[in-house]
Amino acid sequence: MNSHSISFQQAAWKRLRKNKGAVFGLTIIILSIVVALFAYFIAPDPSPYANRIILEIGGNKPGFEQTFIKVKKDVSANQTGFFERLINGKKDSYNYVPIVSFKETEDSIIVQKYIDEGLSERQSFAKSQTADEPIDQATYTLGTDKFGRDILSRLVVGTRVSLSVGLITILISLSIGLVLGSLAGYFRGRTDNIIMWFINVIWSIPTLLLVFAITLALGKGFWQVFIAVGLTMWVNVARLVRGQVLAARELEYVEATRALGYSHFRTIVRHIWPNIMGPVMVIAASNFASAIVIEAGLSFLGVGVQPPQPSWGLMIKENYNFIITQNPMLALAPGFAIMLLVLAFNLLGNGLRDALNVRGRI
Repeated sequence: MNSHSISFQQAAWKRLRKNKGAVFGLTIIILSIVVALFAYFIAPDPSPYANRIILEIGGNKPGFEQTFIKVKKDVSANQTGFFERLINGKKDSYNYVPIVSFKETEDSIIVQKYIDEGLSERQSFAKSQTADEPIDQATYTLGTDKFGRDILSRLVVGTRVSLSVGLITILISLSIGLVLGSLAGYFRGRTDNIIMWFINVIWSIPTLLLVFAITLALGKGFWQVFIAVGLTMWVNVARLVRGQVLAARELEYVEATRALGYSHFRTIVRHIWPNIMGPVMVIAASNFASAIVIEAGLSFLGVGVQPPQPSWGLMIKENYNFIITQNPMLALAPGFAIMLLVLAFNLLGNGLRDALNVRGRI
């Protein structure tokens, strides 16, 4: 039995690797996970939530360059350890003051502070006020938003929200869907009727409307979005699992477990679930993609992730008015990121469906 299952897994993996679309999708997903884990080490702006606000340089185009003088803050930031930076980022120890030009004297640095296009003012800073290397040249690869924050950094840190909402949604929807679907399919009769009635009621409510209701009940915020999206996406998992369990319970190996006197719980968990995981994995990949889109939609509408935490949907909301003005990339960059990640999960889902023979091909 074990050697057969290993050979089936190897064959499925071999089929998956031959599918170029699925391999592309898997590569994008792995890269996204790495980016999400090490976001604060990859992002040019490692401050918490990539929220370094420099209003003078707001709304600039991709490739924009600016010179800064780094001035010590009144309250210096504590030294940040590796794990703390990995999770929360590193607080800035300096204020970044945009400048046009600078001149050093023995004990001070005289600068022309940038205020606006063609407008600057003379300021002087004692060397004791500034960093050891006071002048910093920054390039904003994707430009800056209206608050002067680096779009690339917020895009990188925002990857965490999209992947987190997908992962937690899958865990919630699979937990509820597997349990209810298995109970309905295995016990049939009244249990099936009650669960199917409940599924049909939830199914009849538009997803966004249900998410709104749950979000309003739980409040706006990071974790509330995860729970709200997860509680709306278990229905299609439950329907699929019910159908699979209805078919599996008539097979010989399930009848053998009854003859051996195994409990219903053991029969479902140890014997039926491993044999129906193929279709469940396919629908999980599809739900992951849907969860990313729903979270982006909620954040765009203002009921999802709240500022200053970066979310791709929130970034589109903050910058969509730039699409018809001089700098469309501010809103298009997070839009492309959503599209690429959703495409990756859909391609992986299609590849899994073919590799695991879900459509009944032997």
